[in-house]
Amino acid sequence: MRTCLRLVLVLALAAAVAHADQKRWWAHVDFLANDGMAGRNTGSPEHKRAAEYVAAQFEKAGLELAGVGGYIQPVKFRSRKIDEAHSSLALVRNGKTEALTLGEDANFSMRIDPAPRVDAPLVFAGYGLNVPEQHINDFEGLPMKGAVVVYLSAAPKSLPGPLQAHYGSAAERWTMYKAAGAIGTISISNPKSMDIPWSRSTLARLAPSMSLAEPALEDAVGQQFSVTMNPAHADKLLAGTGHTFADILAAADNDKPLPHFAIPARVTATVKVDRSDVESQNVAGILRGSDPQRKDEYVVISAHLDHIGVGEPINGDRIYNGAMDNASGVAAMLETATEYHEKKLKPARSILFVAVTAEEKGELGSRYFAAHPTVPRASIVANVNTDMFLPLFPLKTLMVLGLDESDLGGDIRAVAKDLGLTVQADPEPQRNRFVRSDQYSFIKFGIPALAMKVGYEANTPQAEIARKWTAERYHAPSDDLQQPIDLQAADKYVDVLRELSLRIANRADRPKWNDTSFFKRFAKNSTH
Repeated sequence: MRTCLRLVLVLALAAAVAHADQKRWWAHVDFLANDGMAGRNTGSPEHKRAAEYVAAQFEKAGLELAGVGGYIQPVKFRSRKIDEAHSSLALVRNGKTEALTLGEDANFSMRIDPAPRVDAPLVFAGYGLNVPEQHINDFEGLPMKGAVVVYLSAAPKSLPGPLQAHYGSAAERWTMYKAAGAIGTISISNPKSMDIPWSRSTLARLAPSMSLAEPALEDAVGQQFSVTMNPAHADKLLAGTGHTFADILAAADNDKPLPHFAIPARVTATVKVDRSDVESQNVAGILRGSDPQRKDEYVVISAHLDHIGVGEPINGDRIYNGAMDNASGVAAMLETATEYHEKKLKPARSILFVAVTAEEKGELGSRYFAAHPTVPRASIVANVNTDMFLPLFPLKTLMVLGLDESDLGGDIRAVAKDLGLTVQADPEPQRNRFVRSDQYSFIKFGIPALAMKVGYEANTPQAEIARKWTAERYHAPSDDLQQPIDLQAADKYVDVLRELSLRIANRADRPKWNDTSFFKRFAKNSTH
């Protein structure tokens, strides 16, 4: 009888602890994503308040200072906002000018610093890829010099996911196009793979975009023109070519080669930009390792602190709270640090907790941190990133981005098994998620990395929940504190983050890229 009673008490205590952990995780989300935080836009007073909150939580968890004179690492940016009323975009064909409506037909990207005026020929380059490993060169033979490259923002289905992700990134594309002599780009998304429909994504065009103030970290040097085209109006670009956008999409859907051709038109543009300087914050703290030989090596746990602030209203709401994107990930990181402290866990290597800014501006805060780490870069052995892990339903399957790229895959598989979870690689590699968040900043310096989300199998109710969330709440005001969240899934995710980082920190050897990994080249090229 006593044994049964003791078991009941133990189970009740475990349930109470788990409930307390869930409440604490949610309390962090609540603080970071309430309306008073105004969406934590990079460089805003609210973002600074969020950074100070994270720093205070790091201090409570007993972390060492790892910023610049404290927990904060200041980061400087150049901010750009289009003056749309004094900007214009048009096509000139057979001596006739066809004006394009900004917001409806196309939008200028302010992630680059555009030329005030452009008048250039157009070429359609299919997917616009140059992938030597696959003997793909979509712009070979095209008149690229001085041209604007029009491309479908996608990749052949037959192209391996890591190559899709790397060569399909905006930075890598511009490197290729610039080398071929182009001056700018017009990208067209495949409507089937758009995370956000045009009617909603176009609302963000008037918000400020940013680049790092440090010239050496600018990845769009020389790009004079960057435009995104509404897929519904793409045929305006293709008039007179003998091709339609529907035909191009059909070829892509059937994994057939896309056509490449010069477009018998020029693009003209006038762009007026309001510029300013902005400072924002990364936040870093260290749980010092216990092993004399390994305490000066670091496992980085990262999550982005920023969201997109206050924007155009949707259903009357202007505050883009960013509860799941990514207050949830920062909260998971804070809860992990707290549990290390409470459980008196003593990892062999040190754990470096980093909340980064400006992920929504193009992974800029993590790029700055990776370029200017507050510990020696050569001492960073791995990165585990947490971004929008989406605890929308019970956590039974863990989606791991980068699962088979490094031997960290063995670590996460072992941890998942111990916690009764299955593991899956990214089921939608065409979304390029592995290079779309902050882990990629570390990968580019040769550091093995993983990112994790709550997983689901295709064609299941869970897949539909995730799809619906992305279509309706991703980068929308409805990513707020009122949405249904599975607190047990969040608590289980924190268990994964804690146990994975502990396992990596206690490894005898440093993590390494698999020989078959595309990303191994960054380790070879890294200057550490």
